[in-house]
Amino acid sequence: MSVDVFAPAHRIAAQVRSGEIDAEAVARTFIERIDRIDRKVNAFTDVTAGRALAQAAAIDRARAAGEPLGPLAGVPFAAKNLFDIEGLPTRAGSKINRERPPARSDAVLIERLTAADAVLIGGLNMGEYAYDFTGENAHDGPCRNPHDLSRMAGGSSSGSGAATAAGMAPISLGSDTNGSIRVPSSLCGVFGLKPTYGRLPRTRSFPFCDSLDHLGPFARDVADLALAYDLLQGPDPHDPACAQRPVEPVSAQLTKGVSGLRIAVAGGHFATDGMPEAAAAVSAVAQSLAATRTIALDTAPIARAAAFLITNAESSALHLGRLRERADDFDPDTRDRFLAGAMLPAAWYIQAQRARRWFHAEMMRVFEEVDLIIAPATPFTAPPIGQKTLELRGEILPLRPSLGIFTQPISCIGLPVAAVPVTGGELPIGVQLIAAPWREDICLKAAYVLQETKVCSAAAPKGI
Repeated sequence: MSVDVFAPAHRIAAQVRSGEIDAEAVARTFIERIDRIDRKVNAFTDVTAGRALAQAAAIDRARAAGEPLGPLAGVPFAAKNLFDIEGLPTRAGSKINRERPPARSDAVLIERLTAADAVLIGGLNMGEYAYDFTGENAHDGPCRNPHDLSRMAGGSSSGSGAATAAGMAPISLGSDTNGSIRVPSSLCGVFGLKPTYGRLPRTRSFPFCDSLDHLGPFARDVADLALAYDLLQGPDPHDPACAQRPVEPVSAQLTKGVSGLRIAVAGGHFATDGMPEAAAAVSAVAQSLAATRTIALDTAPIARAAAFLITNAESSALHLGRLRERADDFDPDTRDRFLAGAMLPAAWYIQAQRARRWFHAEMMRVFEEVDLIIAPATPFTAPPIGQKTLELRGEILPLRPSLGIFTQPISCIGLPVAAVPVTGGELPIGVQLIAAPWREDICLKAAYVLQETKVCSAAAPKGI
């Protein structure tokens, strides 16, 4: 039986467990697809074919021996190359890091998916040191959007969004500090989940900004996204920011619907005037979820400004030694942002953290009145690679930071968000489903409703 690379991960796993298909055949199919099309997309920086085939063969032997298999049996997955992968240097999208010794063990989240019998097939392209929204890596080349190879995949988890959209990895792992899961999800047309800050451990992943870094999954199907999220959960003592909460599974709740939930559309900062694609996407989601109320979130620009300052200050402190010793080995655009951060007054950073706490309190009051907020993920569909500016609300603005205009205020205070791809346009565009802390279940139930009503889906790309 042939392997459908666009089949949901849970269906592939069921076929492997039943013996309908072999895990090794699944691995070979995806490795061959990567070999055939990734020269166009440039989503992968490392393909772990030998490891994948060895693990797949072990899964097939276990099944033949009558041993139980995990919930992701034989399902290929890939990870942004800031996750440690045993035997490979952890690049973090940089030139400098690839000279580091190979990682001695996998990142905790890779270990957790592997324990569920998912099969790692490689490391993924990303923006240098995760400081990017476009996916244009100066060292490994730009990651291209599978729906139109002349356009950006979004960043910094560019390879994660593109590989999943292109049918090269049913599930992928990425990181999100200011929008790096949600922006690629939006531009590449896949589902992404940024969990609550502290929900998933970051152990053995390369940091960017400790106050704001999140890790999370991408998938082409909401049930897959929820399943991956369930398997990734759990405390870890080696990440001090990881909450000591028990696993709170969401997969069994997906079909319960959104009846009784108070759902509103974000206004104010999140208004989509002059953004026809984003406006149409938000409208379609709001109509499907019967959201008739709009809430003005006029203070979100304060949170966005705080996110800029916190990111800039913490990341520049992390890289100060590399900046002093190897400045010429950075992408000049990334280097300049780090250098600017190194000169920020400490008082600005302290004030930004105060503003962050204030906005969190403001949003907790909002969540006394609503359960779910609908907001655009990006102001537009994928721009052409190389574009530097855009017109937004009548102003000419730099493109790179503007891709995060709607995502930064939310990750600044660590709220859980599901990014959902809206169908119908020439190119995909995403919408954010935002809930109160620790309520990923609400985000994913709403995403499931939108998938079931065909308002949102991960369309097969036409660009490859």
